[in-house]
Amino acid sequence: MKSAARRDEAGLKAGLYDNKESIINLTDKYALVPAAVVNQVIKGNYIDAFALLGMHAHESGMRQVTAFLPGATAIEVVTDSGKRTLGKLQLIHEEGLFSGLIDRKRQTPYKLLVTYPETAILLDDPYRFPTLLDPTDLYLFNNGTQEQAWRFLGANHRVYDDVAGVMFAVWAPNARRVSLVSEANTWDGRVHIMRKHPASGVWDIFIPGLAPGMPYKFEIITAEGRCMPLKADPYARQMQLRPDTASLVPAPNNYGWQDSEWLELRESIAGHAAPVSIYEVHLGSWKHKLEAAHRRFSYQELAHELVNYVRQLGFTHIQLMPISEFPFDGSWGYQPLGMFAPTSRFGSPDDFRYFVDYAHQHGIGIFLDWVPGHFPNDGHGLVHFDGTHLYEHADPRQGFHPDWNTCIFNYGRPEVTSYLLSNALYWMDQFHIDGLRIDAVASMLYLDYSRKDGEWIPNHLNGRENLEAIEILRSINSRAYFNFPGVFMIAEESTAWPGVTNFIERGGLGFGFKWNMGWMNDTLRYIARDPIHRQFHHNEMTFSLLYSFSENFILPLSHDEVVHGKRSIIERIPGPDWQKFATLRSYYTFMWTHPGKKMLFMGDEFAQRDEWNHDGSLDWHLLQYASHEGVQHLVRDLNYFYQHSPALYELDNSTEGFEWVDADNYQQSIFVFLRKGRIRAEQLLVVVNMTPSERRDYRIGVPGPGYYAEKINTDALQYGGGGAGNLGGVLAEEIPAHGRPWSIQIMLPALAALIFSFANT
Repeated sequence: MKSAARRDEAGLKAGLYDNKESIINLTDKYALVPAAVVNQVIKGNYIDAFALLGMHAHESGMRQVTAFLPGATAIEVVTDSGKRTLGKLQLIHEEGLFSGLIDRKRQTPYKLLVTYPETAILLDDPYRFPTLLDPTDLYLFNNGTQEQAWRFLGANHRVYDDVAGVMFAVWAPNARRVSLVSEANTWDGRVHIMRKHPASGVWDIFIPGLAPGMPYKFEIITAEGRCMPLKADPYARQMQLRPDTASLVPAPNNYGWQDSEWLELRESIAGHAAPVSIYEVHLGSWKHKLEAAHRRFSYQELAHELVNYVRQLGFTHIQLMPISEFPFDGSWGYQPLGMFAPTSRFGSPDDFRYFVDYAHQHGIGIFLDWVPGHFPNDGHGLVHFDGTHLYEHADPRQGFHPDWNTCIFNYGRPEVTSYLLSNALYWMDQFHIDGLRIDAVASMLYLDYSRKDGEWIPNHLNGRENLEAIEILRSINSRAYFNFPGVFMIAEESTAWPGVTNFIERGGLGFGFKWNMGWMNDTLRYIARDPIHRQFHHNEMTFSLLYSFSENFILPLSHDEVVHGKRSIIERIPGPDWQKFATLRSYYTFMWTHPGKKMLFMGDEFAQRDEWNHDGSLDWHLLQYASHEGVQHLVRDLNYFYQHSPALYELDNSTEGFEWVDADNYQQSIFVFLRKGRIRAEQLLVVVNMTPSERRDYRIGVPGPGYYAEKINTDALQYGGGGAGNLGGVLAEEIPAHGRPWSIQIMLPALAALIFSFANT
């Protein structure tokens, strides 16, 4: 018997025997899979799948091939071309575990011919491929300096040995086992167990032949052996539409951009000294297609409808409320789960690229709201990702947000830093986004934000500042500006935190711009007061000029100001309609001539009366009325005048660009000031009357002699006003007023604002 066995073994090595027969004859001598291992594989408890499955050296000198394919009735190992059989695997367990020996002295490419009860398929074995991860990428990721983590984490198309497939990789350092589950394995977590890289905590697997659009998730077994809810891919670049929650294998990014001219121009323009007028939009409720049961527009349809509308009104940029995939419509996108995935509500990632590309080709920049401050606790998301508090702090005093019932990122963990840094740059790299408006920065900066004593943990200096959040914001800002010159990094920061837009080297946070929340709150309170009471609150319109040059500001009238019972802007204003509309027109003119870039939420440009409803559409029918159309007309003219008047934007962040002529006329609620550009001779005079009293023969001190042309008059008939004015302009007289030797005498209509241009001689 021993000599026969040696003869069979020698014959097999020499290739004299049929592989199938030889495998069977050798089974008794060489146990192909130990019983204990078989039991673990069947139960899904065998962790080191790559050490068992695939092709490995065998003590016989041959190669052992093992495969686990539930439901298969037979498996043959064939050459890479599929034309020649190398051996037939033996069924080890009826659940679908097969193994066998083939006559190969070294590793060789191969395929598996798998027979099922009703079909047979030829497939590449994922367990024959080595890891495709780059150690340098993993090092940078673990170090918190990885800027392009999406290129190797998540689902990425790869070609290895002329085999096309998808490399999946996920960070789950504390998991016992991670599997890719998908339609390709009937969502069976035992089939595609991933390879762990212990030093980095990353798991990966390369699976050939997967088609774009295939849903997938990760099945994670915790260190304690508990199976987590199936997790969506943190780096997924495409996701299913709610209520479905799976990630999708993305299509290869082969989009042909046509915006090179825009990008080159963007790099050459200094944003601080340029006119910036932003139209804030919630894509789902801007406009619906009435003929299709109020269907929302797609990205491609919005490219034409929205971009062309914004161009006509003279805005320079569109700011989109968050479009990273989110499960709950009522969050407006501010609780994202797919940070790398443009929401599928409006189309595919390439459809969104088309939207941005079209905007750029037509001279419109695109900003995104970006939410790194918190994330929702949906079971398929980041929370307790590998059974531990991986992305969030474990202590609820640091990891739970009481205002929104959400989780707070652990900014001190390097891999979380790489996640957020990569995500910020991803939108600029892959979608040519022109800037990010970072949401709720104050909630990131303060450890005690919305917390009582005892509900927060001081930093190591015993202070309330979140030092780790400060560092991650600085890192994101500096790398964004380094990699993408000309982009805007905008902070929604509602406190007096010093140096938000100052250079990092000088102790600042490194943002380019900050929302002027103080200006917004003060002035909205002012216009909501009865005109007779405004004289007692004059400082609400003037106070912002005490700090307007301490930061690079944007003046925001955002979506937050027209929801939750605050009423629309027009409906905040008291009095009959003529006063409401006249006040609004004057207020917008004050805003457009006040130092700072401009931002207006959709609908405010035509005086939407109802609060914003994210489920509906703007009330476009209001434009049939002259008062609403007049406001829209004024906004268009203000934008045009703003873009063609350097005095309104060149020195926005300098005291040299603004001068009060009369800031103290509280009795009549009149404000008079000058705006100046770099060419000192060219200045603009702005006069704002916030009472319903007409002021005839109103005298104003001016810089010098000359003709003062009336460029904007909000009481003009085309804006819905009464038509009072100054017949095109007035000539200065050598009569002292406001401490100046020269003055003009004007007709100042009720609740009106006037802009005069002149050449100071």
